[in-house]
Amino acid sequence: MSVEGSSADLEAARKRSKAVWDDMAAGWHDVSRDELWECSRPISEWMVRKLDPKPGETVLELAAGSGETGFLAAKLVGETGRLISTDFAAGMVAAARERAAEMTITNAEFRVLDAERMDLETNRVDGILCRWGYMLMVDPSAAFAETRRVLRPGGRLVFSSFAAADRNPWVSLLIRILVSQGHLPPPDPEAPGIFALADPNRVHKLVTAAGFAELEIEEVAWRWRYGSRDAYWRFMTEAAGAISPILRALPADAQTAVRNQLHEAVQPFHAGDGYDFPALCLNVVAQ
Repeated sequence: MSVEGSSADLEAARKRSKAVWDDMAAGWHDVSRDELWECSRPISEWMVRKLDPKPGETVLELAAGSGETGFLAAKLVGETGRLISTDFAAGMVAAARERAAEMTITNAEFRVLDAERMDLETNRVDGILCRWGYMLMVDPSAAFAETRRVLRPGGRLVFSSFAAADRNPWVSLLIRILVSQGHLPPPDPEAPGIFALADPNRVHKLVTAAGFAELEIEEVAWRWRYGSRDAYWRFMTEAAGAISPILRALPADAQTAVRNQLHEAVQPFHAGDGYDFPALCLNVVAQ
């Protein structure tokens, strides 16, 4: 169901989401350095190329996760520029800080920041990146309005969300199984979730309502590969957002039933010892 109701209801939804992503931090930090980053890097590179950050500029990354997308921009703004890497989950911010140290990124600061209520000055940054974040936010309208507020005149927003479920079988097949077995309610297309911004018309409406005048939406296809059956299942149980806690909470026999049905459903994507899935994102440039 859509997240509606009182401010208390919205706040409760935010707290639930924050708890999920704090729990995901360890899995994302480990997986992003391997299969996740290796596969998703084309999306991040597209985003940074479209943002086109210049030396000396300040770039804000929202819902940064373990931070690699922003780190690409940090290299381009140089030591005279600044990356502000943020996430509303403290565990994710800690993972990004650790990853930056490993990559010797020295021109970044790290903040716990709620994109719907940013503790940042108006006209603060030159460019904003958000990979797979807005689709998960409780109030995306508020998030886009805040994004517009902190962006300097002439600045640019670049973000990515997932396209329709049938174009992303790597996760939609699992969701379908969980729904069919009664472990998950049927998805509400406007509730926070992986496919919440899969409709280009909804994206256009939300972004222009926030005050952005120019908007470009592009479908970007890529491949999501897993080296083994175990690696695929590990990602789903440790790093797949709200789905992972549901899987881990299942009794052992129910979890086994889901896993067996899932591996049967994804056989068309079998490659070597693992899987090679098509994936599709809607990538957006707004200014």
